[in-house]
Amino acid sequence: MSAYTQILYQIVFATRASERALAPNNRPQLFKYICGILQNKKCHLYRINGVDDPKGIKVASSDFINENNLFDNFNAWQEGYGAFTYSISAKDNLIEYIKNQEEHHKKFSFAMNTFNY
Repeated sequence: MSAYTQILYQIVFATRASERALAPNNRPQLFKYICGILQNKKCHLYRINGVDDPKGIKVASSDFINENNLFDNFNAWQEGYGAFTYSISAKDNLIEYIKNQEEHHKKFSFAMNTFNY
């Protein structure tokens, strides 16, 4: 008998000191690069997004940002990250949240977020 596990993660990290550095026009290029990192790690990405005030993924994407001069005000990612797990039944709600993340954060700060999935 073999074991089967399915874990749905939401990974959250931000720029150092929560600088508003990730201008919308270059985010798609960064997100495409991060998707490639995850594919190389055999991860399935359901959705990626970010707002302008948000270890291997961070280092590689930081190098990519700097080498390609994507964001003038970007200095670095902050230390650490958040990783949250959800049941598979929460997947659609989580994807919708991430898809609409920018609009959501116009109304609510990061500190106010509470997820009830």
